[in-house]
Amino acid sequence: MNKFIFLLNQFDDVLWSYVGVYFILLTGIYLTIKSKGFQFKTLANLSATYKNLYGASKDKEAKGVNPFKLYFASVGGMIGLGNLVVVVTAITAGGPGAVFWMWCAAFAGMLLKYSEIYLGVKFRKHNTEGGYDGGPMFYLKKAFNNKALPIISAVLLCIYGAEVFQFKAISDTISQTFNINWLLVASFMSLLILYSVIGGISRLATICTVIMPFFLIGYISMSLWIIISNAHLIPNLLITIFKSAFVGHAPVAGFLGSTALAAIHFGVARAVYSGDIGIGYDSIVQSETKSKHPEHQAKLAIFGQLTDTVICTCTMLIVLLTGVWYDPSVKDPSQYVINSLSIYFPYMGIFMSVLFFITGYSTIIAYFTVGIKCAKFLLPKLGKKLYITYGFVAFLLTKYVDQSTLILIMSIAGGLLIVMNISAIIKLRNNIKFK
Repeated sequence: MNKFIFLLNQFDDVLWSYVGVYFILLTGIYLTIKSKGFQFKTLANLSATYKNLYGASKDKEAKGVNPFKLYFASVGGMIGLGNLVVVVTAITAGGPGAVFWMWCAAFAGMLLKYSEIYLGVKFRKHNTEGGYDGGPMFYLKKAFNNKALPIISAVLLCIYGAEVFQFKAISDTISQTFNINWLLVASFMSLLILYSVIGGISRLATICTVIMPFFLIGYISMSLWIIISNAHLIPNLLITIFKSAFVGHAPVAGFLGSTALAAIHFGVARAVYSGDIGIGYDSIVQSETKSKHPEHQAKLAIFGQLTDTVICTCTMLIVLLTGVWYDPSVKDPSQYVINSLSIYFPYMGIFMSVLFFITGYSTIIAYFTVGIKCAKFLLPKLGKKLYITYGFVAFLLTKYVDQSTLILIMSIAGGLLIVMNISAIIKLRNNIKFK
């Protein structure tokens, strides 16, 4: 088993060395040049995006889901333990320089997200439930006229859709903090997930619209308190981040050191995992919009990616500023943020258990809902039942697998999805309008 995990790690390293540099950064840079910095123009003109989608949200005759609710569904899927836990592993493995490459990947990824959602809405189909089906399964077929690629994409999204890492991290944290039997916690969570996912994208959007604003305000406020308290350290930290991004970082305490290549690898990989860049998840969710204009809904992806990047940056900065990132006593990735916040706030074990649950729950139900749609694409009659069964078996089996291995599985599945989805974006680039 250890040898198999070693081989998976080697494959992941090779995959992300190419995916990170060539598929994310270079494609994102190309789209930025082609669109004349469209993501920056969009961020500077929020009012226009709001105005375009407001009319669609009030259209009672249009089929689909309120576009603003889909924004929170998208953010609910993106912002989870990836922002609070997984991004920290970019620093612990790639050093402080990984922060710089995460920022690069995030801004390059804004147009990749825009493109995949644009194509998802443009090539979506009406379904029998009165809504829409869209996403990579549909635009891959359009791009390559190949029946196998949409199927492979749907299978990988089914694997990716059962968010095993986040399920385990939440179950472990709640079980340890409150001294509750792990299986009891896992069973309760499974029932909550089942309630949400049987309601489809519409219920997902409603739940995320309720819970995400509270998380965003609370977590950003706490992070800012720590950042402001350590404002005198920020100039030197920024110098370290930029220097390490290009020359690597020397060993320190529990940190073994890293190269610039490792900083690129882990910074880009974790940005992609956290923001779901090029995965196809967002394209499936936002294809259900009421809006009839692909560019209007796709613009929200740029703001969603910015929101995700702000949360990731908060996490990385507080872990770096408090020095917890090189603490050799920390074993599980989920402990870094808890330890950082505990220096400034009391009862962080309990608070973070609740926070992990809220953010992880929104991500789990978002991906599980997408997984169900992909399973129905593969098997229209039995797909939903089979996927629910598969998902809950996978969740319960996480008791016997460590967190790092689960992160590795998600990383490989995500990398393969990116190769296919960005290849389709490049092939269909003339179908994408930046306006």
